[in-house]
Amino acid sequence: MKGQKYIFKRKIYSQLLKWKEERDGETALLIQGARRIGKSTVAEEFAKKEYKSYLLIDFSIATKEVLELFDDVSDLNYIFFRLQILYQVQLYERKSVIVFDEVQKAPKARQAIKHLVKDHRYDYIETGSLISVRQNSVDIVIPSEETKVDMFPMDYEEFKWALGDTVTIPLLREAFAVRKPLGDAVHRKMMRDFRLYMLVGGMPQAVAKYLDTNNLSAVDLVKRDILSLYDEDYNKIDSSGKAATLFGAIPGQLSKNESRYKTSSIIGATKSEKIVEIVKTMQDTMAVNVAYHTNDPNVGLALTKDNELFKMYVGDTGLFVTMAFKDKQYTENDIYNKLLNDKLSTNLGYVYENVIAQMLRASGKEIYYHTIPFAEGKKYYEVDFVVSDGHKVSPIEVKSSGYRTHASLDAFCRKYSDRIQNKYLVYTKDLQRVEDMNYVPVYMTMFL
Repeated sequence: MKGQKYIFKRKIYSQLLKWKEERDGETALLIQGARRIGKSTVAEEFAKKEYKSYLLIDFSIATKEVLELFDDVSDLNYIFFRLQILYQVQLYERKSVIVFDEVQKAPKARQAIKHLVKDHRYDYIETGSLISVRQNSVDIVIPSEETKVDMFPMDYEEFKWALGDTVTIPLLREAFAVRKPLGDAVHRKMMRDFRLYMLVGGMPQAVAKYLDTNNLSAVDLVKRDILSLYDEDYNKIDSSGKAATLFGAIPGQLSKNESRYKTSSIIGATKSEKIVEIVKTMQDTMAVNVAYHTNDPNVGLALTKDNELFKMYVGDTGLFVTMAFKDKQYTENDIYNKLLNDKLSTNLGYVYENVIAQMLRASGKEIYYHTIPFAEGKKYYEVDFVVSDGHKVSPIEVKSSGYRTHASLDAFCRKYSDRIQNKYLVYTKDLQRVEDMNYVPVYMTMFL
């Protein structure tokens, strides 16, 4: 029904259940993630379903009277009494939860978590964007009684659930497990379905607009509104404007197929320490995914990462597509339809690279990449992604067109043969395994 409020099924719900059962009020739960990914919705839905009653304080609109309650937490009985009166909710000991929504707006409320958890009468769930939570925590004692969980945009399986499809992903998972090709007709349908996910993306508002209108131009306008919010956020946390500029330039940088993000071409000469600081801040917003260069790829990838060599991706590929066509007032359905049907002449390799980064991060993997100089030392072999896999590493090369040659992957595997767990070439063709090489269609990236 047009305009209805959708409550999408999200995988993070199971993490919330696990926290409730295992911690039993010993910690508060902090859900952190980028703006507009559904943190508040999932927190309220969980509170509604899993507790006898819940009290939700949205600190972005809370009254002065509510905020001032947390200035002095010496009398918790009084605080709980006032909250129940103000919100007209009855709380039940060990059967109710209090949700601190947008907790970054109320640092003293977050600081109070220590005392509230120790009191143990109720459970507590907090939501907030990571960067704002950190920025507004400078002058408070950060509670150690917090269990933190990261939330991402809807992944491909969650997107399929939203479209009413609970069958496809389990079947793909079975096929992947036995490396069984799907056949041309099925694969073509899977690719078209996946390209729809790439275009709409995983922001709940964009998915809801697609379900309401089936109109990709209308979805595009929703995504542009979200991007405007991100732009405002970046300008707030970095008044120089460099973070916002670096964010906006991500599609252009990836389309050049460079071996790193060349910041100087975007924001001019800037001290490397400042670049490292800005990129870390951007990473904390969780609106971007950063792949750092690993200088010596091994199981402890973080130990050899180079903070000054990195590639940057947009956290949601639907937003990425809109950014790539931002020179137009809105992205016409014609462009979207051509993208959907794989008819646009633009080389879409960089779009696939972005969505693979997103899928790897959504499945809990940290992402790195690696370059190997040619013998003459002027050019490089580049492996797009390197991920930890058991006690070894697995290299991943992305191909949007030709796939029969994979020189970078071969060079990596020759040099680090004793460290390789699996070799993956992610591409737009059907699933197959040839000798020790796994050829994986892009829509199966979540299973790596």
